[in-house]
Amino acid sequence: MQILNIANLEQTDSFKFLQLTLRDRWQSIEGPTESSDVDILVVPSLSIDQRELRKVEGYEHYEERLLFSLIRLWNPRNRLIYVTSVPLHPSIIDYYLQLLPGIPFSHARNRLLLLSTYDSSLKPLSQKILERPRLLHRIRQALRLDKSFMICYNSTPLEAELSVKLGVPLYAAAPQLQTWGTKSGSRQIFAETGVPHPDGSDLVKSVADLEEAAVQLWERQPNLKRMVVKLNEGISGEGNALLDLRPIADIAPPGGSHGERLAAISDRLPQMRFQASQETWENFSGRIGELGAIVEAFVEGEIKRSPSVQGRITPLGEVEILSTHDQILGGPDGQVYLGCRFPADETYRLQLQLLGTKIGMKLAEKGALERFGVDFIAVDQGNGQWDMQAIEINLRKGGTTHPFMTLKLLTNGRYDFSTGLFYSQQGRPKYYIATDNLQKDRYQGLLPNDLMDIIAHHRLHFDTGTETGTVFHLMGCLSQFGKLGLTSIGDSPQQAEEIYNKVVKVLDEETNSNNQDFCSVLEHTFPVAWDGFSC
Repeated sequence: MQILNIANLEQTDSFKFLQLTLRDRWQSIEGPTESSDVDILVVPSLSIDQRELRKVEGYEHYEERLLFSLIRLWNPRNRLIYVTSVPLHPSIIDYYLQLLPGIPFSHARNRLLLLSTYDSSLKPLSQKILERPRLLHRIRQALRLDKSFMICYNSTPLEAELSVKLGVPLYAAAPQLQTWGTKSGSRQIFAETGVPHPDGSDLVKSVADLEEAAVQLWERQPNLKRMVVKLNEGISGEGNALLDLRPIADIAPPGGSHGERLAAISDRLPQMRFQASQETWENFSGRIGELGAIVEAFVEGEIKRSPSVQGRITPLGEVEILSTHDQILGGPDGQVYLGCRFPADETYRLQLQLLGTKIGMKLAEKGALERFGVDFIAVDQGNGQWDMQAIEINLRKGGTTHPFMTLKLLTNGRYDFSTGLFYSQQGRPKYYIATDNLQKDRYQGLLPNDLMDIIAHHRLHFDTGTETGTVFHLMGCLSQFGKLGLTSIGDSPQQAEEIYNKVVKVLDEETNSNNQDFCSVLEHTFPVAWDGFSC
């Protein structure tokens, strides 16, 4: 045990030293893109509880969500290594490289190294890499260590160990700081910063403690109609459940007794409405002991929205606001993340920026680094004002990260803090609507190449001249799950939505029960090869 502790201490010190080197290379990493000269190691490992991850349909392909990083190859000095569990389809890589303005495809491809563990098992990619010493050696040999940094989906001890073994700094918060991105850690940050948030509990680790916390919350808030129970490390709202108090309103305080309420809550918990479609009380209750949980007041309101703010903390400790969004939520009770619109509504986006800055400064004070996002619930007060309640912090790359970074890297534009708008280099404000969850059964069976044919025939691709159009992702999800991600960019919110709706309309038409339209796409794309064949 003593040897293990010494080894962990040495690894921690090495990790801290590598993190400090980010200060020296920060200008090269995030300075003017034209002067960038770096090697970027992308390890899109979803190093989170794997049982929770399985609630997300198509999670096997979510390693594709950081492929926007390939756009950084438009600088002719940048090099990039992208590692995945299983090989990526060549058409997907070609698609991203064709987006690069002014760079020959072959030049960009020569600066990209794709590596795979050839392991589709249910464990984090970082763990798979660590289990393969020869792959580790190959990655290290391919990097200019004095000009390298690693990016990931989230930071855990696995990513820290990988960073140390490769000798490459990880551009992310240290693993021990990830507690501030949990449900209970978020509530603590909100309390310390004085940011409004729903009444709720501290972390509980048993069903009995959850029952007691729920009753105490009810007794503090006798008018509550509903509560939300959240697994401490749930993702995308899939770890949430809604507890309805209305059927037992007759014992709401001051009526009834504490014991009666405790018994009633105990009976109601197994009947909660779970946001993950396959979730059960038997599984959920077992997870409480493993992951912990919180209970908090459900924010009621006739007109509600779910805005968010994204920022980053630089290696110099500076807090920068990157974007605001109005999130698109679904699921049984509107708690599951489906997509987003950029920017957030003008009536509250500047307020979001101020609250995000306040939270970011507290995170920086605690030593956090790189991306953070804060989700809110906004309730219309009917007088032009919105009540903003902070819900949770994400210390990882989330569903709003890749659409904004795609826009930024494609246009090389800038975010204006004074207006909350994003302007391209031509000075045009840009807007988008994005989703990870365009999913229909009729899309199942579409291969990446089929999607490319449809994109080309209907001219759905992003036009670098007008800086409008659609960028697709999660293409690996299509065939099995009928699921696709996309970001539709326009010069106005209306244009962005029109572009998005056109994509959906075309995909629906191309996958209707009569496949003649799809055959016409192939015939149009490959007239010689198709000659003489029929559908």
